[in-house]
Amino acid sequence: MPNNFLMGAGLILVSEMFLVLAGMIIKQVSGELPTEMIVFFRNLLGLPLFIPWLIRNGSGALKTSKLRFHLMRAGVGVTAMTCLFYSWGHLPLAQAALLKQTAPFFMPLIAFWWLGESVPKIVKLAILVGFIGVFLILNPQEGAFNSGILIALAGACLGALAKVTIRRMRDTESPQRIVFYFAFFSAIFSSIPAYLSWQSMTLEHLGWLVLLAVTSTVAQLFLSKAYGLAPAGQLAPYTYGSVAIAALFGWLIWGELLGINTWLGILLVSSAGIVAMMGKKDAPASSRVKAI
Repeated sequence: MPNNFLMGAGLILVSEMFLVLAGMIIKQVSGELPTEMIVFFRNLLGLPLFIPWLIRNGSGALKTSKLRFHLMRAGVGVTAMTCLFYSWGHLPLAQAALLKQTAPFFMPLIAFWWLGESVPKIVKLAILVGFIGVFLILNPQEGAFNSGILIALAGACLGALAKVTIRRMRDTESPQRIVFYFAFFSAIFSSIPAYLSWQSMTLEHLGWLVLLAVTSTVAQLFLSKAYGLAPAGQLAPYTYGSVAIAALFGWLIWGELLGINTWLGILLVSSAGIVAMMGKKDAPASSRVKAI
């Protein structure tokens, strides 16, 4: 229904706004706290949000036959989160927001390798164009290479693997259970590097970290609601709203200016990402097989 689509598009934009706010908080505190601690508190402070769900559904809500996939998703996901949090803290805001959105280029390749899903020709072309855009963002001819870009791409690739893992579990696992186990195991996994890089914190730091957990969670809630109202392919263009929002805030607050090559790369990556997400929805269901 048109009203559902408009509502879904609006929720996507609100979700992307909160995502950028979370990135701005990370950028604010990353100069004083190590990324490992930020990741740990992001996961730890998200756990109390599940208390009402656990009280309402009891211990039966946690029963699962796919614990290994939950562990895999958490291990991969927390590594991806570390990479992406690092990029938010060390790259211009718009670049970090965009590179996070390169996951659609990796997902079809991972799904082909792991789940046996076919990759339509239009998606293959979109992936090629997308990586040309990434090459322009890397801007190697100017000799000012930023390793943070490669770290961000690694995070996007690992994030895509985590999302494919969710697809592997969704036949038996509820969204709430998937998100809970991710937060729970991620808090455990991230506690080790956080302990090794621990630094003293102030109340101001703690306040920023609580706000990070809130903005990240709100972004996820709005995103989940949006995809319940309209197909993901139709909403794809709106997910790139975060790039424009991040470019605006990066300029207003930190005075970040992007070169012509970066803007051209942003245009190519955004266009290719939209085509990749919209093209993938047309893949026939018969082409999908379960992994063993």
